[in-house]
Amino acid sequence: MAQLAEYGRRRPFTPRRRKGNGLMDLLLGRPLTSAQAMQEKTGVLTGVALLGLDALSSAAYGPEASLTVLRPLGASGLWLLFPITAAIVGLLMIVASSYAQTLAAYPSGGGAYTVAKQNLGRGAGLLAATALMLDYLLNVAVGISAGTGALVSVFPALRPHTLPITLGILALLTLVNLRGVSEAGAVFVVPTWFFITSLSVVLAVGLFKLATGDATPVQQPPPLAVPTASLGAWLVIRAFASGCTAMTGVEAISNAVPIFRDPAIRRARTTLGIIVGVLVTMLLGIALLCRAYGVGATDPDGANYQTVLSQLIAAVMGRGVFYYVAMAAILCVLALSANTSYAGFPLVCQVLARERYLPPGFAHRGRRLALSRGILTLSALAAVLLIVCKGITDRLIPLFAIGALMAFTLSQAGMVVHWSRHREEGWRWRRALNGAGAVMTALTLCIVGVSKFVHGGWAAFVLVPAGLLVLSRVHAAYTRTRRVTELKRPVLLTPASPIVAVVPVDRWSHASETALRFALTLSDDVRAVHICSGDTDEAALDAQWQRFVQGPLQEAGRRPPPLVHVGSPYRALVWPLMDYLDATLAEVPGRTVAIVMPELLEKRWYRAMLYGRRSELLRSALQLSGERRLVVVSVPWYLRTEGHPSPHSAWGDPAHPGDSG
Repeated sequence: MAQLAEYGRRRPFTPRRRKGNGLMDLLLGRPLTSAQAMQEKTGVLTGVALLGLDALSSAAYGPEASLTVLRPLGASGLWLLFPITAAIVGLLMIVASSYAQTLAAYPSGGGAYTVAKQNLGRGAGLLAATALMLDYLLNVAVGISAGTGALVSVFPALRPHTLPITLGILALLTLVNLRGVSEAGAVFVVPTWFFITSLSVVLAVGLFKLATGDATPVQQPPPLAVPTASLGAWLVIRAFASGCTAMTGVEAISNAVPIFRDPAIRRARTTLGIIVGVLVTMLLGIALLCRAYGVGATDPDGANYQTVLSQLIAAVMGRGVFYYVAMAAILCVLALSANTSYAGFPLVCQVLARERYLPPGFAHRGRRLALSRGILTLSALAAVLLIVCKGITDRLIPLFAIGALMAFTLSQAGMVVHWSRHREEGWRWRRALNGAGAVMTALTLCIVGVSKFVHGGWAAFVLVPAGLLVLSRVHAAYTRTRRVTELKRPVLLTPASPIVAVVPVDRWSHASETALRFALTLSDDVRAVHICSGDTDEAALDAQWQRFVQGPLQEAGRRPPPLVHVGSPYRALVWPLMDYLDATLAEVPGRTVAIVMPELLEKRWYRAMLYGRRSELLRSALQLSGERRLVVVSVPWYLRTEGHPSPHSAWGDPAHPGDSG
């Protein structure tokens, strides 16, 4: 025994070599081991691409959302864009500063959910989590639809194919993210910095022309709308509310701190600073140039629809090669901006699953260490949303930003309580910063909610409580199961009673023999049962049983199992077997009855379809019978594709593999 233990220390366990799966390896890449998790961590540059696309891309549709509301004012509405954008930028800076504090206080991730739950209570935490998940879902739909809108601005002939294009982009993003964090970040680095560079060139040239007096409005189709309304406070409030879509995405880094390489907090803060700095510059620059060049929003359902950035780039740089290059960058970033949700949504689901508010599968990593269940769930919900809204961005905007602002408010209110409890150095000014942010985002939430309510925003106030109810019900179900199954006593040691083994037999075969041999190792009281449905010659089966089972066992001095025929006049399989088992259980009170199920298995799924699923249906029915003295044991026999008996049966004879399967 000591030698065996010493051998185990000298020869560590080596896992069996994995067999490749050509199609899955091609689509998703080769599986990664848990030891390779550090390879899936990210740095600052890839972090900007992985987590900043949502925020950065909002520069493309945030100003346009405000200008769309201001369209009834005509050209005079352009002058309001800059002060509205300045107000949004001020709020954005406060929120970003607040989240910079959250990164250090809660580095384990979870963002608004973790902060709200630990400081404001379970209900507030679940509300924040639901709001976050709604925001991530809408970000996917809005980002992809906005990217498609940029594409059809360049190629109007593609307009009838808007919905198929959005669903195709969604499928591509899903596939890329299932391949893991590192590959997703690598894919998005080039488009992200390409977008930043292209738009920076446009802003630099436009501001230079503005400074030199060269920025003259270019009259090109489509023209600005004819004024149909007068300036009013309600119109300005609605424009501010729509422009607040530019604030979404800031929270993503606080939810995803664990994906950064060490030192994770410093890298996360640097990434947040870069994202916010670039976004603020873009928002203010676009607002200023739109006024200078007379660029406004157009009717998204009109024949001459052009995005604001499409018009602005054409006005500043002309419709030459650079225009198409810049629009390609915008298209890529808008379409790929949904990837921020693919980084944040699964992480929130993972935190919720660990606390049993979602099924445990959401906490498990897939073949590439990605949280596959969360990724697939997000894609499915986004596909439904895109289909309902037919891929049109303006139909999604009223729902957008409500979830994000709700999460902002709860997170910052939670941080106020956090600093009151943990009075570290500088806690007073930190608490004041978070308190100001909470008040301002709460006020903004009220403005956005009221202004967007009749335009479709009401749906967000239905979806958030519905999500909250689902999470609560799931948690209640797991809590109830844990309470019912929990055991707080030592194991009961009762006198062992012999097991009765029952083997269902359809015909004498390798599978039947394998199950019978296993049953004989369990008990001396083995009973074979055959359901007479009219498909089998019972006399022939009796003759085979006598010749191949009873005779050899009697010669070996073993007790041969009887073969019992149970009639089934309606050709059913389950209830006649259940009747027989009920009778057996009544015959042997206090003893356990084990049903040893022979199963014929084929490794190739397309061939397995030929053999049906009768054994699986029977096993499920037996397991759900509710009888605690009934145990179901499956004994597989693998069918080799060459048509020869399998030598890999668990109970085959090593000396005669062909005889036993």
